[in-house]
Amino acid sequence: MAERREADVAVVGAGLAGLAAARALAAAGRRAVVVEARDRVGGRTLNLELDGGAVVEIGGQWVGPTQTRLLALAAELGVETFPTHIEGRNVLDLGGRRSLYRGTIPRISPAVLLDVARARRRFDRLTASVPPEAPWEAPDAVRLDALTLGAWLERNVRTARARRLFEIAVGTVWGMPPSQMSLLWALTCAASGGGFDALVDTEGGAQQDRFAGGSQELSLRMASELGEGALVLGSPVREISQDAGGVTVIAAAAEVRARRAVVAMAPDLTGRIGFDPEPGGRRRQLAARMASGALTKCTAVYAEPFWRAEGLSGEGVSDAGPVETTFDNSPPGGSPGVLVGFIPGPAAVEHAALPASERRRRALGSLARLFGEDARHPRAYFEQAWGEERWSAGGPVCSPAPGALTAYGDELRRPAGRVHWAGAETSAVWCGYMEGAVRSGERAAAEVLDAEGWGA
Repeated sequence: MAERREADVAVVGAGLAGLAAARALAAAGRRAVVVEARDRVGGRTLNLELDGGAVVEIGGQWVGPTQTRLLALAAELGVETFPTHIEGRNVLDLGGRRSLYRGTIPRISPAVLLDVARARRRFDRLTASVPPEAPWEAPDAVRLDALTLGAWLERNVRTARARRLFEIAVGTVWGMPPSQMSLLWALTCAASGGGFDALVDTEGGAQQDRFAGGSQELSLRMASELGEGALVLGSPVREISQDAGGVTVIAAAAEVRARRAVVAMAPDLTGRIGFDPEPGGRRRQLAARMASGALTKCTAVYAEPFWRAEGLSGEGVSDAGPVETTFDNSPPGGSPGVLVGFIPGPAAVEHAALPASERRRRALGSLARLFGEDARHPRAYFEQAWGEERWSAGGPVCSPAPGALTAYGDELRRPAGRVHWAGAETSAVWCGYMEGAVRSGERAAAEVLDAEGWGA
């Protein structure tokens, strides 16, 4: 029998967006009940405790200097940050040749570097023309949305190696190949974060810092603040009905009656919920035309970060696969040593279908190509395949198919009666990132307070 609960607002999803919404509502004196399908909070953030008690992240993890709301939330919750390790030389494995470099510019052919620089300037010019809060209003929006990012790269990047570098960056940021992404959506995400460089850079960019104790600690502390009875875990929502007096959220373990609901999920996952009345054909079309990428995060744990002694930063890029990008993910004290590697897109789907022993062998082989034979022998190895995770069904970002943003994108944030939408993809600032998730939850809470006259 489902437990019946009463609340001012029912929040669906206990990731950063849902918990930020519930926290904002609680601060305004309103009771929120958060219903979550998983048996944990945190959504697409997830901590992993290693032997000895050190914590690393196997989901979303980084924060950049312009992600001001996320940094402010961390300060409010007492969660400290520390810099991502970047000292030393980076490794590039491109076209079968391994090279070392410092900073953001690898040692490759001048023609390839010129090609990359030219394409980035063109991309930046297009980005500047896109308003992230309403990309469908951009000049030439329909044409930009009809193009895939892959088609744009084919037209604007002359060398195969330069295109491959862009493909690797796109796979790590969005979890899908450029051929599957709307160019307008890529421009929107870049505009929302301050440009493409901000998305991919470490120092000064989105990967600059990490959270002490892991990024999931933010959600754990927000959940703790909400207090007893505010969370219903392990309870997938099946239906949300609304009438003149409020909404009823029907989940596996609870039935919540409230004035309004905030649905804080990736847009594609909202299609799993039955709505009565339906939120409208355009909203359903949007959800049906958005899909999460696939990204597998590989974590190799060593006694010490041996690469640092060899003058390497732990950052690596490889076109050989399956691991395409790596970072030093060691705890703040530097021990144990941890390398994290990313397998994106179709390669992540193929990788997940292999036996565990073969997956480990292939991933560690990638690390060995970048960092030497010591990388092949970690004392522990873990994988988190977000494309196989039931209640995320992908990651790190949910993206619309070409044409969907101009046709239906204005439904991303538009309330459906008493149902309001949150989630990282609905944010006009740092869309798809943890910063965007927090902002979206707080925006949805403000909508609810305003609609009910509770904010006066």
